[in-house]
Amino acid sequence: MPREKFIIDTSVFTNPDTRTVFGETTQEAFLNFIELARNARKHIDFYMPPSVYEELLHFVEENELPGDAELVIYIKPPKRFEIMVPGFLLYELIEELRARIDKGLRVAEEAVRSPEDSAKTINRLRNRYRNAVRSGIIDSKEDVDLILLAMELNGALVTSDHGITRWAERLGVRTVNPKALKSIVDKYVKK
Repeated sequence: MPREKFIIDTSVFTNPDTRTVFGETTQEAFLNFIELARNARKHIDFYMPPSVYEELLHFVEENELPGDAELVIYIKPPKRFEIMVPGFLLYELIEELRARIDKGLRVAEEAVRSPEDSAKTINRLRNRYRNAVRSGIIDSKEDVDLILLAMELNGALVTSDHGITRWAERLGVRTVNPKALKSIVDKYVKK
């Protein structure tokens, strides 16, 4: 039976809705995950692209990580120049970006016409603009690295980011909800 491969996103440990499976804080969640992953190494390989690992280090105290953290989670970049992605991805991404830019402009126009005081208007504009432009889409090199690495390794991508999940599924990449990951790993540990 082939080894299970999981590609782990930062959101597993930073998203308040999903990290509680592993711990209350990002630091605690990551440390608890490392312990669980250490016990599952006979059956499961865990991976994280370097860009995502660097992102995670902004949220955890690096000096408090166990010395074998990078042996428990393999830090591996995707082979960006070798992985082929279908043309439809680029086509749909451009279509979606154009629609989101237009939506962002409408949000900005509405804010300019608002009779509220400027502090409230700016705050609401930021939130609505971010939601219109960035929610539900791949919007960083880390997002792309996760999807490419999952494609390369034929592994399951673990993320709570809806944009990553949506685009990964379009490319036929299996995704796993972070809330289910702990019980999946527990089953392998008990084998």
